[in-house]
Amino acid sequence: MVIAGVVGEKKLWKELKKIGVKDSKILTPRKRTILCKKIENLVETTIVVRVQPCRIVYYKKKGINLDEVEAAKMAEIIKISKADIAYVDALGQNPRRFRSLLSSYLKDEKCKLVVGNHLDETNPFVAAASIVAKVNRDESIESLKKKVGFDFGVGYSHDERTREFIRRIMTREEEKPRYVRWHWSTIEDIANELVENRRKVKPWVRKEILGGIQKKIKDFFRKKKK
Repeated sequence: MVIAGVVGEKKLWKELKKIGVKDSKILTPRKRTILCKKIENLVETTIVVRVQPCRIVYYKKKGINLDEVEAAKMAEIIKISKADIAYVDALGQNPRRFRSLLSSYLKDEKCKLVVGNHLDETNPFVAAASIVAKVNRDESIESLKKKVGFDFGVGYSHDERTREFIRRIMTREEEKPRYVRWHWSTIEDIANELVENRRKVKPWVRKEILGGIQKKIKDFFRKKKK
């Protein structure tokens, strides 16, 4: 997980738009890289926070969900920035609820929060932060590809290369790699798919992934009986 923030005076709003800053999702990787350098030269500072998959697994075991992790890390960025006002792209479809969650990590801060959905489409500061985050994530992804010796694509569930990489891990690796976020519905889907297709998976897959699914099913029916 990569989360970023950009810090600067509001007068930079027009300058960011002028250099072509917009929602990172509609920009090519090359354009994002070019803009990222321009953004870093233009704003006061950029702040990037990375959360490794093994840490996300750790938080999950502690009962801390992904939204809470992201809110806590966003709060870290806001604290570091010492900003008077922070524009935040909300997670989920309830900005008010996410604002409340974010505020719970900023109790002693006097920063005004402006939280909304799709702010990266309308607010150049949020769009700039999304570009910085995406460029840093892409760099991490490319570095990991070289390390594992396999082009697993973008690392999202819709990418068949990513899914094939997970299949290779489950059928070839003797231990769970720390660079994969194992608390992910896609992981369970692929594990089930492999077993249904009678593919041989490693023992840890049956114990830690499929075993967890079976426990959820048992718990569900146990609750229904009660």
